[in-house]
Amino acid sequence: MLSSFYKDVHYALLMGTRPQTLTGLTDSPVGLATFLIDHDRRSLELIARSFDGGPEGLTRDDVLDNATLFWLTNTGVSAARLYWEYKQGFFTAKGVKVPVAPSAFPDDLFQAPKSWAEKAYPKLIHYNKLPKGGHFAAWEQPEALTEELRVGLRSLRA
Repeated sequence: MLSSFYKDVHYALLMGTRPQTLTGLTDSPVGLATFLIDHDRRSLELIARSFDGGPEGLTRDDVLDNATLFWLTNTGVSAARLYWEYKQGFFTAKGVKVPVAPSAFPDDLFQAPKSWAEKAYPKLIHYNKLPKGGHFAAWEQPEALTEELRVGLRSLRA
């Protein structure tokens, strides 16, 4: 699984080393849409399914809405800066001190195993592996993510 992550991180390498050179994301709506659609192999498969008339997941309008939102707000390059500004290792346990409730989606680039989450998040209050969803879970499976937020953070309600 980890080896497949390293095959699909060309976007992260580019955004992490030279985000300001991604001028095609601001100069051309077609360039922006192409970059968003062909983000990584699994995301491309999920997005392509919507154009093939797949009954589940994203619709053509969802894909167009996402690209339009980035285009109209001119945030393609600024969204890439997160990769530039984050200088930690992706898979090193962080010792986060606040309560955390991660969800592992099967089509994500990397699913954090529960054993890793327990080391990274000493105040782990919820962990769940979901049956579907990927890197853009809020976009692809909004109902599942919403339910995960409700269940995962329920113990923090006053």
